Amino acid sequence: MTEQDLFYLLALQRVEGVGDIMAKKLLSHFGSAEEVFKLKAQQLASIDGVGTVLLKNLKDKSVFDKATKELQFIESNKIKTYFFQDENYPERLKHCIDGPVLVFGSGNMDWKNRKLISIVGTRQITSYGTEFCKKLIEDLVPLNPIIVSGFAYGVDIVAHQLAMENDLQTIGVVAHGLNQIYPKPHKKYVAKMEENGGFLTEFWSTTNPDKENFVRRNRIVAGMTEATIVIESADRGGSLITANIANDYNRDVFAVPGRVTDKYSQGCNNLIKTQKANVLTSAADLIYNLNWDIQQEVKPVQKQLFVELEPDEQKVYDYLLKTGKELMDIIALHCDFPIYRISGLLLNMELKGVIRPLPGKLFEAI
Repeated sequence: MTEQDLFYLLALQRVEGVGDIMAKKLLSHFGSAEEVFKLKAQQLASIDGVGTVLLKNLKDKSVFDKATKELQFIESNKIKTYFFQDENYPERLKHCIDGPVLVFGSGNMDWKNRKLISIVGTRQITSYGTEFCKKLIEDLVPLNPIIVSGFAYGVDIVAHQLAMENDLQTIGVVAHGLNQIYPKPHKKYVAKMEENGGFLTEFWSTTNPDKENFVRRNRIVAGMTEATIVIESADRGGSLITANIANDYNRDVFAVPGRVTDKYSQGCNNLIKTQKANVLTSAADLIYNLNWDIQQEVKPVQKQLFVELEPDEQKVYDYLLKTGKELMDIIALHCDFPIYRISGLLLNMELKGVIRPLPGKLFEAI
């Protein structure tokens, strides 16, 4: 995308009444934002949804002054821009009808051909949520996923921190322009995040973190990722909005179950109860449901001569040695383990190099 293309796209964004859906419609019909501004009213009026008010707004020359100022900010601060028709735009977000026409970024982000998951939840994270998040991210390290969240208090910042501790790329999607950081206490994490990851936003530098922007931000969190994980949530909260958006986008949603008496497990339990989310008890649940093949993501593991197996792992290993290839559900049945337990055992054994997954969700001993 050239500087001139970006200038006219910015100007189009400033036209009152032109949201992401209308902008995409205009660009689809006329090819470029520059062409939209050159067209006569009669040609523009042929597009469904373009009425007299919008036609008048498209002739407002003040949008060019605003675009000039924003372009200066982008260039002087080396902000990256991602246009929804370009190859470098987040692939899954392209398929969201209301996805942003333009996304702005800072840092070192590389999401091409990568596994992206979003981790969201309450701003009042408990020790239970923190420990689960820690174990989840540690177990996902061999798959090298990108951890996406909203850089807010609670679950968001914990997920970002744990990703950085485990050398995973992490992206914070913010609800304001890239000229500021919100919340301000999180400024200390910015430099580290931008080393391996960074920040994304659809908002201009003139935009403050107003309340309504957070819901818009959530659709990017849900839309750009393969799955959304809710760690903890009360019966109402922004993370539930993200989960609902993810469902609307036909993305996988996972929720961590908790005690019915725990305030910050009520939202997760309700998602599970209403079948809006899969139960998540370990990284193995995520890997199994998303059909991720761990062997494709890590270097081949040579089986050690002496591998220490836990008693339950040994039981599963002996069974697979005897029977050969087998489905996880059948392994659980014959070894007398619940599914949530067998999924964790199989993942640990896979990491130890004593079993391997096969197509069709089969497993066999090595």
